[in-house]
Amino acid sequence: MKKILGALLLVTSICTAQADESSTSLAQKIAGEQRSADHKARDIYRHPQQTLTFFDVQNTMTVVEVWPGEGWYTEILAPYLRDNGKLYAAHYSAKTDEPYFKKSLDKFVKKLHEQPDLYDKVEVTELEPPKALQIAPDNSVDRVLSFRNTHNWMGIDQAAAAYVAMYKALKPGGILGVVEHRYNLFKPQNKITAAGYVSEDDVIALARNAGFEFLEKSEINANHKDKKNYPKGVWTLPPTWALKDQDHDIYKAIGESDRMTIKFLKPK
Repeated sequence: MKKILGALLLVTSICTAQADESSTSLAQKIAGEQRSADHKARDIYRHPQQTLTFFDVQNTMTVVEVWPGEGWYTEILAPYLRDNGKLYAAHYSAKTDEPYFKKSLDKFVKKLHEQPDLYDKVEVTELEPPKALQIAPDNSVDRVLSFRNTHNWMGIDQAAAAYVAMYKALKPGGILGVVEHRYNLFKPQNKITAAGYVSEDDVIALARNAGFEFLEKSEINANHKDKKNYPKGVWTLPPTWALKDQDHDIYKAIGESDRMTIKFLKPK
């Protein structure tokens, strides 16, 4: 019995040390010089350390970042996973017909090529439903992370397909982490009234319909100053500033949107 207890204590000690090392490494990457000053200034709204810790992203994992845009989170995840893990960036399709998608993808790929010491191991894949859905080999990744994407998929009636694609990529036991602009509770939602916001119930339903189990949600990225009743919807707020200088100080005081932070499990 003493030998068994000793072995269990040793395993626990090793796991704790590894977790502490991973957390320290993450903090270093968040503070790193590879991140632009503008991106660091948004940490007060996006809470990358707390968010990635909540999603239990370890530096030895294989991770998919879905629709990384210009690479705000990629600047953290790529160096964090570079030595012992793997990062897939599931961006728009190289064959896209959408000018905005093409411009965004080209800018992202250029970023990767300009800093090969950071991004040489990032593998760019495609997610542009309904045509491009293979974000990583099936059943191969530990985490899939989606930051403020679901409202876009809902807007083109492709949210269900996107969630199925994320489900397929994850290993059994893997976790999907979702951050999304959060719509008001107890109000009916449609594309017009929501204006970029999504209800938690809709996100949970999308995930469950794809096969996921709900695990937990967090208020890490909540912003109770966000009233969600603006002329240009969520894009009225920073960092988009859809109204430009109009009422700038008011929207600056509110900050970025109120966001849900939810994790789901792919059952074993």
